[in-house]
Amino acid sequence: MTKAQEQAAQAIQKPQAQPAGHSGKGARIVVVGGGVAGLEVATALGKLKSDCIDTVTLVDSDSAHVWKPMLHTIAAGTRDLAQQQTTYLAQATDAHFAYQPGEMCGLDRSRREVLLAPIQAPDGREIVPSRRLPYDKLVIAVGSGANDFGTPGVAEHCFMIDSRRKADAFNQEIRLRMVQCMTSGEQLQVAIVGAGATGVELAAELVQLAESATAYGALGVAAKFRIVLIEAGPRVLPSFPEEISEATRLRLEALGVSVIVSGRVKTATAQGFELANGELISASLRVWAAGVKAPEFLTQLGLETTRSNQLLVNDEMQTSDPAIYALGDCASYTLPGQESPLPPTAQVAHQQARYLIETLPHLLERPGAKPVGFAYRDFGALVSLAQYDAYGSLGKFGLFNGGVIRGRLAMLSHIMLYRSHQARLYGFWRGGLLWLIDLMNSRLRPSIRLD
Repeated sequence: MTKAQEQAAQAIQKPQAQPAGHSGKGARIVVVGGGVAGLEVATALGKLKSDCIDTVTLVDSDSAHVWKPMLHTIAAGTRDLAQQQTTYLAQATDAHFAYQPGEMCGLDRSRREVLLAPIQAPDGREIVPSRRLPYDKLVIAVGSGANDFGTPGVAEHCFMIDSRRKADAFNQEIRLRMVQCMTSGEQLQVAIVGAGATGVELAAELVQLAESATAYGALGVAAKFRIVLIEAGPRVLPSFPEEISEATRLRLEALGVSVIVSGRVKTATAQGFELANGELISASLRVWAAGVKAPEFLTQLGLETTRSNQLLVNDEMQTSDPAIYALGDCASYTLPGQESPLPPTAQVAHQQARYLIETLPHLLERPGAKPVGFAYRDFGALVSLAQYDAYGSLGKFGLFNGGVIRGRLAMLSHIMLYRSHQARLYGFWRGGLLWLIDLMNSRLRPSIRLD
């Protein structure tokens, strides 16, 4: 348990003060999950001055938030975790919502209470017992993790980087392995399964890490990383246009990354990955970045779910229980006339959060009103290859018709996505100051994490 979590746990034992600006007569809103969607909803509704909202409470098992599309940079150590994370306690104070540390483990829908599991210290001591948190409106935004599809050995032998803690754990391990390489002269072999945006971007960041480490004298001239990227499908970045997929593959290979396509992993071992064709990909560090799956407990709430554990929602982001909403990666919504649900991306999560921020207060003020349904706009997709290159596909609306951008324009567009997220959390001016601080630190501090 972190120091921030211990402080929050102690605060649970004391009476919780009403957030400033609330009347005590409106609805109790509980948001479970402090990712892109959950934190934006809690921040916006917490700041809202409205008699229809009594309290806004954010629940998360972690103590801080990191923008999910940035996790691969935290894992590689090319970004400083301490600088890029948003601590929930501090954000709750600034945005006038309450923060409750804990992990949702169940739901009592008849009493409208969220069930929270006990909080335990690393040595097994119970710090906070199980609790029940009452709600009038519940927003579930618990995100998703990688999906191992039942592949043997993945849970035992692979790292995943789908959360702040997991990304930091991988970074700690890779820095230990770098020390081994520095003293033994052996090559560090890293294999990544899954050539979606996460796998591709992580591979590029590891190339940058290796080059920077060599420049600092950490690995020596000859001890470069050996990075292998394995994709079960016929091409990398399968959700992107083929033009971008091919350009990305060629760029990665030019950077020294070995790209294997149509390589289905049969099993993971301590030595590497065995493919379905019998080939063994040796790797001392193994990362699983394939597939998307929502948390298992969502299937036990009595709500409709998909095979990937996602909660089915209507065009108002409501689950099969009208008092419960679901947003982001843990929600499954299919646009009218479409066959496939919206992809689990930060873009979708943000648009769903914005819809609920605008809609929920009006519904609380006018019970029974029928709001306009959620409308999604595809702004395209971006992938960044560290400092080397970036590619983007433009959305199909207005003047855009699915064009392709690359290079500095795509890099700037990728940066602006993150800075826009910061501005929504902190406000325009404070978000701008954070950007300035990052620019200054990039000139003054080491380019990779060396501690």
